Amino acid sequence: MGVSTACARTLVDELARAGLTDAVLVPGSRSAPLALALADDGRIRLHVHIDERSAAFFALGVAKVSGCPALVLCTSGTAAAHFHPAVLEADHSRVPLIVCTADRPAELRGTGAPQTTDQVHLYGSAVRFFVDLPADGDPAARAAWRAIAARVWAEAAGPPAGPVHLNVAFREPLVPAGAPPGSAPELDSVMEPGRDGGRPWVVSHPAAPAALPPGEAAGVAERIRTAERGLVVAGWNSPPQAGELAAGLGWPLLADAISGRRAGEAVTTYEALLRVPGFAAAHRPDLVVRFGGPLTSKAAMAWLDAAVPQILVDPDGAWLDPHRAAAERVPAVPPIGGRTGGGGWFDAWLRAEKVARDALDGFLDGDDRPFEGRVARDVAAVCAASPAAPALVVASSMPVRDLEAFAGRVPARVHANRGVNGIDGLVSTVLGVAAGSRGGSREPAGRPVVGLLGDLAFLHDAGGLLGAPRRGLDAVFVVVDNGGGGIFSFLPQASLPPDRFEALFGTPPGADPAAVAGAYGVPAERVERASALAPALERALAAGGVRVLVVPTGDRTANVDRHRAAWAAVAEAIAKSGS
Repeated sequence: MGVSTACARTLVDELARAGLTDAVLVPGSRSAPLALALADDGRIRLHVHIDERSAAFFALGVAKVSGCPALVLCTSGTAAAHFHPAVLEADHSRVPLIVCTADRPAELRGTGAPQTTDQVHLYGSAVRFFVDLPADGDPAARAAWRAIAARVWAEAAGPPAGPVHLNVAFREPLVPAGAPPGSAPELDSVMEPGRDGGRPWVVSHPAAPAALPPGEAAGVAERIRTAERGLVVAGWNSPPQAGELAAGLGWPLLADAISGRRAGEAVTTYEALLRVPGFAAAHRPDLVVRFGGPLTSKAAMAWLDAAVPQILVDPDGAWLDPHRAAAERVPAVPPIGGRTGGGGWFDAWLRAEKVARDALDGFLDGDDRPFEGRVARDVAAVCAASPAAPALVVASSMPVRDLEAFAGRVPARVHANRGVNGIDGLVSTVLGVAAGSRGGSREPAGRPVVGLLGDLAFLHDAGGLLGAPRRGLDAVFVVVDNGGGGIFSFLPQASLPPDRFEALFGTPPGADPAAVAGAYGVPAERVERASALAPALERALAAGGVRVLVVPTGDRTANVDRHRAAWAAVAEAIAKSGS
């Protein structure tokens, strides 16, 4: 058999030994050796897409929920370029992803050969590791295949986790000549031998987070212990330590809805509270310990300016501080000792939280016209209460902001592409999360997923629905249909003349999301009343499969007015309560 077949089967076997359970491929000729090796390996579940961008975001979703590297494969040429958006997101959000591109051999590069471009370092600094691997029959080169695959896995898994790029140059023959169907065992005999017992060639043990030197750790602990008005802030990708620290110290916890820490006594209404000038001024902390990425709320991040002492905690040493407000960066919080807060400071935040939550819920429930804030709150609440325990995937732009601002109860698993904050690839990411929710099993059963996204994000990746009904996945898309780009109505662009604003920013798509879903064979339902959404979502989850609920929310300017009315309701309630 050819060296291309031997190389592909050795790489795939080694990755499977390391723990690869899911691979996503887009058909192509030059990638045939790897496609056949993946298809023949019973340890790996294979997902086939026809669009590279959708495939990459599907793999991203699988890796998000599983926490293990997923592989995405394409042929050479422009196909590899379509992976780039998902590579960027994986890099910034630290999602483990093995990006595998087939390439032409060296003698065909730079010659005008069809479907050939420079794929060396195609993704630049966005990948943790790059290797340009020729499928070479030289014995020394063959001996390196397993070690290279082991490193590819380890670099993707991290820490920090992220994307890696394996570019494999295959020479013809790309398909084993005369190989009969079902001959995988015979083909496996051409692989380079692995370690006995199916063990990986190299097992990489992740390093523990770096510890502060004793003197510095004591200083950080003392600053935290002596703070009288401390806050813990949990952004996206926050570790459990965020909630544990807040509970242990008796400090208020401001938890973004996508942080995974919005539970218990977390403050969920800070977006509304910090829009009340008197409250914001009276509740300035004297120390903040921040975990994960920035809060979604611009109001909250502006309030946490550089005048407030802040300790940024990140075990990977990332600079997640766009406002340059952090005074210290540490890999972990040292042991503090005992409870330092509580009392009046903590109680004041909890009283304000209750007042604001009651005011928000009263405002949302007082009108049965669909409103984007209520959609976000109700979708999150259904997911949190459902016995099926669905994950929630929320789009950037307005859905993630409305989830943060209005949702009280949220499910334990909330995902968002907040690394680069794009709206692209959301449909595919949702379906990838659904596939990854099956775990390592090849059986189709798994937890359902709910995707909350706007009409533009849905239409931007509508191609991700292609073949979705046949994938055995349970996913419900709740599409907020406001006829264009709703977020721009909150930005300075909204002051432009209406015709100019609509042409350049509002951009009504003129397409019905329900009709688009139907064209892909996905059942769709329109929900015209706010009170009807929760029952409709519960029915869709119970029915299973891939489904779409479209919620038309009407005029985008009216949506801005209703947001402002919600903030006003909270301000009035806070004033009356004296909080």
